[in-house]
This record gives sequence, structure tokens and C-alpha cells, in this order.
Amino acid sequence: MKTILITGAGKGIGLETAKLAVDEGHSVIAISRNISALEAIEGIRAYSVDLSSEEAIQGFVQKITNLKIDVLINNAGLLTNTPVGESSFALFEKIYKVNVFGLAELTRQLLPQISSSGHVVNISSMGGIQGSSKFAGLSIYSSSKGAVITLTELWAEEFKATGPKFNALALGAVQTQMLAEAFPGFEAPITAAGFAPYLLNFGLTGHQYYNGKTLQVSSSTP
Repeated sequence: MKTILITGAGKGIGLETAKLAVDEGHSVIAISRNISALEAIEGIRAYSVDLSSEEAIQGFVQKITNLKIDVLINNAGLLTNTPVGESSFALFEKIYKVNVFGLAELTRQLLPQISSSGHVVNISSMGGIQGSSKFAGLSIYSSSKGAVITLTELWAEEFKATGPKFNALALGAVQTQMLAEAFPGFEAPITAAGFAPYLLNFGLTGHQYYNGKTLQVSSSTP
């Protein structure tokens, strides 16, 4: 049994992965702003946390200081489909506060509790891969996910002698509420429930084969 912490677990990929992890007998800590869907699931310790707030992150970490974490899945993220000419400083800040700053700060504060043989999985996007297909309206989101990839590479280098290991998954389209809101009418080739087994297995075993790597998880060409 492993202790797995999943962010953005209130819905979509995070929720499905948390449910699967509990079903497989793991100890799951799940955080989200809205935890109503999590509170009804036996075996999940759910915490409401605003990842755009340094104080909220610190308060959460203080509540679990006695726990050793084997797998951290940084899944939480915000998506906006907004042309750059219609964007704003405030919108950039809102997206980056969760996708980059919140991810980084939570990981930093949890480092003393993450097992030296543990695995940190950062969820990025194909849009953050240099040379991948790009889509108008995603400059804020995709650039934030590119930052996540760079952070992953640098953290893996910094901790390569001591652990834990760090990897990123660059996802293609997965059918979630967030995707549906940003791209009404579009249907992704894979569901959140369909992706959860891959994510959980990678969290538990991927660090045996990779460190500092970004795996492209997409059925699209290119």
C-alpha cells in the first residue's frame, strides 16, 4: 500500500484516479477547492485547498506533517480558451497561480515528507511541448504547461542523487468538464476514467524507468 496525494481531485482525471487508487487499496489524500464529490468516498482523506494561495497551501501541509508521501500527482490546473488580444494581466496571473506557482509551492512545502524513493508526477499538456501542434486561444494555458515541463527537468536534476524522482505527462485531449467548458461540442478520444489506470500505474511505477522526462500521452498525429 502506498500513500498517494492527488491535486485537482474534485472532478475529472483527479477524481477518477483517486477512486481507482482507493479501490486498489492505497491510502489517498485528495485536495481540491470543491471536495463534495470526495467526501462521499470511503477511504479518501479530502481537503479543500486553494492552490492559488500560499497561505492555504501552508495550512494544508501543516495538517498532514505526520504523513510520508510515496506519490504526488500534481494534476490540478485551470484551462482558458482566450485569444491573447482579449486576455489580461489578471487572467495570466489566475492561470499561472494554479498551474505553475501553486504546483511549485505545494511540491516545495511537501518535499520533507516525500519519500526519497518517491515519485512526483506533474501533469502537463501537449500544448507545452515545443514543436507540437498549437491552437489559437491557448497561449496562457499552453505556456504555463511548458513551464511545468521545465520545472520537472530542473527538479529531477536537483534531486537526482537523493530522490525523489520527477516526471511529467504531457496529455492530449481528455474528456473532462474543464475541456468541455473551454471547447464546447468537442469530444476527446479518451475519458477521465479511461485515463486514470494509466496515470495511477505511472505514478506507482514510472520512476523505475524515468527521471526528469516528459512523456507525450496522446493518440493524435503529430
